[in-house]
Amino acid sequence: MSTAMEQDVIDVLRQQHGEIRDLFDLVRTCAPGERREAFERLVRLLAVHETAEEEIVHPAARRTLPGGDGIVADRLEEERSAKELLSELDGMDTGDPQFMPKFDKLRTDVLTHARAEERYEFEKLQAEFSEAERRSLAAAVRAAEAMAPTRPHPGTESATKNMLAGPPMAMMDQVRDMIRNAKKG
Repeated sequence: MSTAMEQDVIDVLRQQHGEIRDLFDLVRTCAPGERREAFERLVRLLAVHETAEEEIVHPAARRTLPGGDGIVADRLEEERSAKELLSELDGMDTGDPQFMPKFDKLRTDVLTHARAEERYEFEKLQAEFSEAERRSLAAAVRAAEAMAPTRPHPGTESATKNMLAGPPMAMMDQVRDMIRNAKKG
């Protein structure tokens, strides 16, 4: 197992895709009383992961890959659609009868998106960037994740929008998270 400093960006993102798949499975299989907590973990990971991709990975792909504009445009449309559904689910009670059908649609959409990223974007990035460049991108992704919002914000699917709006949204999301946690305790 490589350390965080040794990982390249493709390793980091694929590992997160695995964590996302695991959290989708956990939400689907856990007891209804435990579903909210598992879902909140999924929401946070998706929000942070997508923000970092939008700020770091997609711009690099757009600049470097042959056909990069089209590859990135397709991924951003998928991300926007998923953020809208995720935002709707985040406002729902996990016991609502409509929650699981919408959640299953989100799961299908997100996992399809992850496969498309891995096939059309990540493989090409791996071929175009040196190992040192991929490690540098991984460090940039980690830095972006540290400052990313923890909730979905549809309409911020560009690096510029994320960098301008991300820090204030991240602070608001963190306050919201603290309030939610205080209500539980």
